[in-house]
Amino acid sequence: MAATLRVILGADNAAKLTLPTGIPDSVEDLIGEIRRHFAVSGNFRLQYRDAEFDNEFVNLTVTSEIKDKCTVKVIYLTNESDASAHQTASSFDSSFLSSSSDTDMLSSHESSSSGPSLRSQPWPTNFQIPEFSYEVQIQLDKANQAFYNSGTLLNPSTKLKSDILDGLASEIVKYKVYPSSAEFDDVALALITKYPCLKEQGSVTGFYGWKISLKYKMANYRTRLRNIGCPELSINAVKEKRGAASQGPNQVKKPRKAEVNYYPDYPVGETKESLEEERQALVLEVKKKNNQQLIQSKMERTFAFRRQEVIEDMPFIAEFKNRWPALFTSSQVNAEFTRITTVPLLSTFMSKLDHYSSQLMRVFKKKGGTVGRSINLIMAATDKNPSVEVRRECVLKALCVYLNEKPDSLMKECLDVDLVSMREMEKMVLGVYVVRHEGADSTDPPEDVGIVIEGCTVLQDLGDVASGCAVLLGLIYSLNLSYPKDLRYTFEFLQKVLMELDGNKLSNKVQVLKNKLHE
Repeated sequence: MAATLRVILGADNAAKLTLPTGIPDSVEDLIGEIRRHFAVSGNFRLQYRDAEFDNEFVNLTVTSEIKDKCTVKVIYLTNESDASAHQTASSFDSSFLSSSSDTDMLSSHESSSSGPSLRSQPWPTNFQIPEFSYEVQIQLDKANQAFYNSGTLLNPSTKLKSDILDGLASEIVKYKVYPSSAEFDDVALALITKYPCLKEQGSVTGFYGWKISLKYKMANYRTRLRNIGCPELSINAVKEKRGAASQGPNQVKKPRKAEVNYYPDYPVGETKESLEEERQALVLEVKKKNNQQLIQSKMERTFAFRRQEVIEDMPFIAEFKNRWPALFTSSQVNAEFTRITTVPLLSTFMSKLDHYSSQLMRVFKKKGGTVGRSINLIMAATDKNPSVEVRRECVLKALCVYLNEKPDSLMKECLDVDLVSMREMEKMVLGVYVVRHEGADSTDPPEDVGIVIEGCTVLQDLGDVASGCAVLLGLIYSLNLSYPKDLRYTFEFLQKVLMELDGNKLSNKVQVLKNKLHE
């Protein structure tokens, strides 16, 4: 059910937030929605009006405290200890929590988190050219003025060009160290847009030479960062590669699915040994009850340690689940996905799926032949049961068929009394399983929905098929898995169209479908 919140963003600044799928299940998801809708950057926490304290603002720790038409307030955190203080806020007097500024409530060890080592934003839609050094800025400003006065273009000296490229490279690595060709285009275009005096007369685009120079500069810059120990680049050093027998000499470990934090560094003050101790403590905490905030805090602190283990060691799923049992819950997969991509998983997936459902159903109806008949059989279930869960499930199945892929490869169904089929499901390499009660209609709610990876049941009781597909996508990111080849187009659509991650580079098949959605 949709919900609307009043969000106080600052003094004399409040806005309405509409949530098509209702209030998110976690505070982290709600924060992600506020970031996305209002383009809020930096760290912040949320407060709500508590009726038990005369509607004074107190920190929001669980979203069950708020309802439709409630007011939430954004409290900006000025430093790392502020963020850590918020994570343990529930252990303090609530009247203290409602103060307008945060206080360092933890020791230096407890306040360390993964925050400073993580990127907080994906590649921007419009790349902003940074301010260069004073010397460079003077030359560019004068050259720009000359261009506006007489159209004179600047022929930069070797030193000036090198300084400009250095400044651009420093800005690029704030987002990624392996930009694509299209992203180099973004930067070069932004450069000549801000400084038209740098346009190239002999180039069709006006910036092709800058693009090529920037590529070489980034390659040199990566070498410099690798030499000083940047982990995101050290992992691809030759000596590291030789230690991995299964890794080819030209195989580069780098983001391939628009990951923003692919291989982060450890938090300041932490070591491999200290984070291993945190992991062991986390395993014990999972066995306890009513300590989700503490688990969340420890999961954030150990994110870089966990991520490096996934990328370097490529462990078996069963082994990794034993080491990191806290990860294998719906809420933690959602949080991990957000740490990796900066995008909330479940709320974005469901809202975008609902947004595109009517367009997809319109496109599906126009499909003829065998594929069209298969889609019609799938979508017929929505006539019997028009619930949002059934509609989402049918749309996802029909999407697979439309893209000439088999929905059975993504989700396998069986009856709760069919032991043979249930054993077969346990042999799945990767997918969603759906268990239905004997005699139940296909539109009835399933008995169980879960996820199997490498024959290991990693999650259960996910509620509905759409949630299972969303969490499966999150696990693929969290465990650095590749998309199944027989579902590559379905997952490409989920990633690039629904989640809008690297959505500017699509295969022909998915691009055609996306074009039809906007007709």
